[in-house]
Amino acid sequence: MNKDQFIKEVEKLDIFLTEEQLNQLEKFYNLLIEWNDKINLTRIVEREEVYLKHFYDSLTITKVIDLSKEKKLCDVGSGAGFPGIVMKIVFPNLKITLIDSLLKRVKYLNEIIKQLGLENIEAIHTRAEDYARSHREEYDIVVARAVANLKVLSELCIPMVKKYGYFISMKANAKEEIEESKTIIQALGGNIKEVFEFTLPIEESNRSLIKIEKQRITNKIYPRNKIK
Repeated sequence: MNKDQFIKEVEKLDIFLTEEQLNQLEKFYNLLIEWNDKINLTRIVEREEVYLKHFYDSLTITKVIDLSKEKKLCDVGSGAGFPGIVMKIVFPNLKITLIDSLLKRVKYLNEIIKQLGLENIEAIHTRAEDYARSHREEYDIVVARAVANLKVLSELCIPMVKKYGYFISMKANAKEEIEESKTIIQALGGNIKEVFEFTLPIEESNRSLIKIEKQRITNKIYPRNKIK
Protein backbone atom coordinates (compact mmCIF):
# COMPACT_ATOMS: atom_id res chain seq x y z
CA MET A 1 0.00 0.00 0.00
CA ASN A 2 1.72 3.18 -1.16
CA LYS A 3 0.88 6.54 0.36
CA ASP A 4 -1.72 7.45 -2.29
CA GLN A 5 -3.47 4.11 -1.80
CA PHE A 6 -3.35 4.62 1.97
CA ILE A 7 -4.98 8.05 1.68
CA LYS A 8 -7.67 6.67 -0.63
CA GLU A 9 -8.47 3.71 1.64
CA VAL A 10 -8.66 5.72 4.86
CA GLU A 11 -11.01 8.16 3.13
CA LYS A 12 -13.35 5.19 2.72
CA LEU A 13 -13.29 5.07 6.54
CA ASP A 14 -14.36 8.76 6.55
CA ILE A 15 -10.90 9.80 7.67
CA PHE A 16 -9.41 12.77 5.85
CA LEU A 17 -5.80 13.29 6.83
CA THR A 18 -4.03 16.63 6.97
CA GLU A 19 -0.54 17.17 5.58
CA GLU A 20 0.73 17.41 9.15
CA GLN A 21 -0.79 14.03 10.05
CA LEU A 22 0.71 12.41 6.96
CA ASN A 23 4.09 13.86 7.88
CA GLN A 24 3.73 12.51 11.44
CA LEU A 25 2.92 9.05 10.11
CA GLU A 26 5.96 9.14 7.84
CA LYS A 27 8.15 10.27 10.73
CA PHE A 28 6.66 7.51 12.85
CA TYR A 29 7.57 4.98 10.17
CA ASN A 30 11.19 6.21 10.05
CA LEU A 31 11.51 6.11 13.85
CA LEU A 32 9.96 2.63 13.95
CA ILE A 33 12.58 1.32 11.52
CA GLU A 34 15.39 3.06 13.39
CA TRP A 35 14.33 1.57 16.74
CA ASN A 36 13.49 -1.82 15.24
CA ASP A 37 17.19 -2.39 14.62
CA LYS A 38 17.78 -1.99 18.37
CA ILE A 39 14.86 -3.77 20.04
CA ASN A 40 13.05 -5.91 17.43
CA LEU A 41 9.60 -4.32 17.46
CA THR A 42 8.10 -5.83 14.31
CA ARG A 43 8.90 -8.23 11.48
CA ILE A 44 6.99 -5.95 9.09
CA VAL A 45 9.48 -3.30 7.96
CA GLU A 46 8.82 -2.47 4.30
CA ARG A 47 7.13 0.93 4.00
CA GLU A 48 4.16 -0.30 1.95
CA GLU A 49 3.63 -3.22 4.33
CA VAL A 50 3.75 -0.97 7.41
CA TYR A 51 1.24 1.43 5.87
CA LEU A 52 -1.15 -1.44 5.17
CA LYS A 53 -0.66 -3.90 8.03
CA HIS A 54 0.06 -1.42 10.82
CA PHE A 55 -1.17 2.09 9.93
CA TYR A 56 -4.30 1.27 7.95
CA ASP A 57 -5.11 -1.77 10.07
CA SER A 58 -4.93 0.35 13.25
CA LEU A 59 -7.55 2.73 11.84
CA THR A 60 -10.04 0.01 10.92
CA ILE A 61 -11.34 0.22 14.50
CA THR A 62 -13.41 3.16 13.22
CA LYS A 63 -15.59 0.59 11.42
CA VAL A 64 -17.22 -0.17 14.80
CA ILE A 65 -16.78 2.96 16.95
CA ASP A 66 -16.78 6.74 16.59
CA LEU A 67 -13.47 8.22 17.75
CA SER A 68 -14.23 11.82 16.78
CA LYS A 69 -15.37 12.84 20.28
CA GLU A 70 -13.17 13.40 23.31
CA LYS A 71 -12.73 10.03 24.94
CA LYS A 72 -10.35 8.34 27.34
CA LEU A 73 -8.76 5.26 25.76
CA CYS A 74 -6.31 2.57 26.87
CA ASP A 75 -4.25 0.50 24.41
CA VAL A 76 -3.29 -2.75 26.15
CA GLY A 77 -0.04 -4.35 25.01
CA SER A 78 0.73 -1.46 22.68
CA GLY A 79 4.05 -2.94 21.57
CA ALA A 80 5.37 -0.91 18.64
CA GLY A 81 2.52 1.60 19.04
CA PHE A 82 -0.30 -0.04 17.15
CA PRO A 83 -3.03 1.00 17.25
CA GLY A 84 -2.45 3.62 19.98
CA ILE A 85 0.12 5.95 18.37
CA VAL A 86 -1.65 5.87 14.99
CA MET A 87 -4.99 6.63 16.65
CA LYS A 88 -3.49 9.58 18.51
CA ILE A 89 -2.01 11.06 15.32
CA VAL A 90 -5.32 10.78 13.47
CA PHE A 91 -7.62 11.57 16.41
CA PRO A 92 -5.77 14.13 18.57
CA ASN A 93 -8.98 14.59 20.63
CA LEU A 94 -8.39 11.21 22.32
CA LYS A 95 -6.69 10.98 25.70
CA ILE A 96 -4.63 7.79 25.42
CA THR A 97 -2.74 5.52 27.79
CA LEU A 98 -0.42 2.92 26.26
CA ILE A 99 0.56 0.04 28.52
CA ASP A 100 3.24 -2.56 27.88
CA SER A 101 5.05 -5.05 30.09
CA LEU A 102 8.47 -4.55 28.47
CA LEU A 103 10.40 -1.52 29.70
CA LYS A 104 12.45 -1.03 26.53
CA ARG A 105 9.25 -0.86 24.45
CA VAL A 106 7.82 1.73 26.85
CA LYS A 107 10.99 3.83 26.50
CA TYR A 108 10.60 3.59 22.72
CA LEU A 109 6.92 4.58 22.89
CA ASN A 110 7.64 7.61 25.07
CA GLU A 111 10.39 8.67 22.67
CA ILE A 112 7.95 8.40 19.74
CA ILE A 113 5.45 10.53 21.67
CA LYS A 114 8.17 13.14 22.29
CA GLN A 115 9.54 13.14 18.73
CA LEU A 116 6.07 13.48 17.19
CA GLY A 117 5.02 16.23 19.61
CA LEU A 118 1.93 14.32 20.75
CA GLU A 119 -0.04 15.53 23.78
CA ASN A 120 -2.44 13.81 26.20
CA ILE A 121 -0.82 10.43 25.61
CA GLU A 122 1.56 8.46 27.83
CA ALA A 123 3.18 5.04 27.84
CA ILE A 124 3.34 3.13 31.13
CA HIS A 125 5.50 0.15 32.04
CA THR A 126 3.18 -2.31 33.77
CA ARG A 127 1.50 -5.68 33.46
CA ALA A 128 -2.08 -5.44 32.23
CA GLU A 129 -3.45 -7.41 35.20
CA ASP A 130 -1.80 -5.04 37.70
CA TYR A 131 -2.98 -1.96 35.84
CA ALA A 132 -6.53 -3.34 35.61
CA ARG A 133 -6.72 -3.78 39.38
CA SER A 134 -5.78 -0.15 40.07
CA HIS A 135 -7.67 1.51 37.16
CA ARG A 136 -11.10 -0.07 37.34
CA GLU A 137 -14.00 1.43 35.34
CA GLU A 138 -11.74 4.29 34.16
CA TYR A 139 -11.80 4.20 30.34
CA ASP A 140 -14.45 4.89 27.71
CA ILE A 141 -12.66 2.51 25.35
CA VAL A 142 -10.05 -0.20 25.91
CA VAL A 143 -8.47 -1.71 22.82
CA ALA A 144 -6.09 -4.61 22.28
CA ARG A 145 -4.66 -5.60 18.91
CA ALA A 146 -3.59 -9.22 18.40
CA VAL A 147 -2.12 -9.48 21.90
CA ALA A 148 -3.48 -12.72 23.40
CA ASN A 149 -6.44 -15.08 23.39
CA LEU A 150 -9.79 -13.25 23.68
CA LYS A 151 -10.67 -15.16 26.85
CA VAL A 152 -7.55 -13.83 28.59
CA LEU A 153 -7.80 -10.36 27.04
CA SER A 154 -11.39 -9.93 28.19
CA GLU A 155 -10.44 -10.58 31.80
CA LEU A 156 -7.58 -8.10 31.57
CA CYS A 157 -9.41 -5.37 29.69
CA ILE A 158 -13.09 -5.33 30.65
CA PRO A 159 -12.42 -4.37 34.31
CA MET A 160 -10.84 -1.10 33.05
CA VAL A 161 -13.88 -0.12 30.97
CA LYS A 162 -16.49 2.28 32.32
CA LYS A 163 -20.07 1.06 32.51
CA TYR A 164 -21.54 1.41 29.00
CA GLY A 165 -18.05 1.81 27.56
CA TYR A 166 -16.43 -0.63 25.15
CA PHE A 167 -13.64 -3.15 24.92
CA ILE A 168 -12.62 -3.73 21.31
CA SER A 169 -10.39 -6.64 20.39
CA MET A 170 -8.70 -6.41 16.98
CA LYS A 171 -7.87 -9.84 15.59
CA ALA A 172 -7.56 -11.99 12.50
CA ASN A 173 -10.01 -14.90 12.33
CA ALA A 174 -11.49 -15.23 15.83
CA LYS A 175 -14.60 -17.44 15.56
CA GLU A 176 -13.32 -20.14 17.94
CA GLU A 177 -12.01 -17.61 20.46
CA ILE A 178 -15.35 -15.81 20.52
CA GLU A 179 -17.27 -19.01 21.34
CA GLU A 180 -14.78 -19.94 24.07
CA SER A 181 -14.96 -16.45 25.61
CA LYS A 182 -18.72 -15.89 25.91
CA THR A 183 -19.05 -17.21 29.48
CA ILE A 184 -16.21 -15.12 30.94
CA ILE A 185 -17.30 -12.00 29.03
CA GLN A 186 -20.74 -12.26 30.64
CA ALA A 187 -19.20 -12.90 34.09
CA LEU A 188 -17.12 -9.72 33.65
CA GLY A 189 -20.26 -7.67 32.94
CA GLY A 190 -19.74 -7.53 29.19
CA ASN A 191 -21.89 -8.33 26.20
CA ILE A 192 -20.70 -8.89 22.63
CA LYS A 193 -22.49 -6.18 20.66
CA GLU A 194 -20.89 -6.75 17.29
CA VAL A 195 -18.36 -8.89 15.46
CA PHE A 196 -17.31 -7.07 12.30
CA GLU A 197 -15.41 -9.21 9.82
CA PHE A 198 -13.63 -7.79 6.78
CA THR A 199 -10.52 -8.16 4.65
CA LEU A 200 -7.62 -5.76 4.33
CA PRO A 201 -7.40 -4.06 0.94
CA ILE A 202 -4.83 -5.28 -1.61
CA GLU A 203 -3.73 -8.49 0.15
CA GLU A 204 -7.21 -9.44 1.43
CA SER A 205 -6.19 -11.05 4.71
CA ASN A 206 -9.02 -11.62 7.22
CA ARG A 207 -9.67 -9.30 10.14
CA SER A 208 -12.22 -9.26 12.99
CA LEU A 209 -13.29 -6.43 15.29
CA ILE A 210 -14.98 -7.75 18.42
CA LYS A 211 -16.96 -4.98 20.12
CA ILE A 212 -17.92 -5.72 23.72
CA GLU A 213 -20.10 -3.35 25.72
CA LYS A 214 -19.63 -3.14 29.50
CA GLN A 215 -23.15 -3.40 30.91
CA ARG A 216 -22.41 -4.08 34.58
CA ILE A 217 -19.63 -3.18 37.01
CA THR A 218 -17.04 -5.97 37.03
CA ASN A 219 -16.75 -8.06 40.19
CA LYS A 220 -13.54 -7.19 42.05
CA ILE A 221 -12.31 -10.78 41.89
CA TYR A 222 -11.33 -10.02 38.27
CA PRO A 223 -8.72 -10.12 36.91
CA ARG A 224 -7.75 -13.24 38.83
CA ASN A 225 -4.13 -13.96 39.79
CA LYS A 226 -4.11 -16.98 37.51
CA ILE A 227 -6.24 -16.32 34.43
CA LYS A 228 -7.54 -19.55 32.89
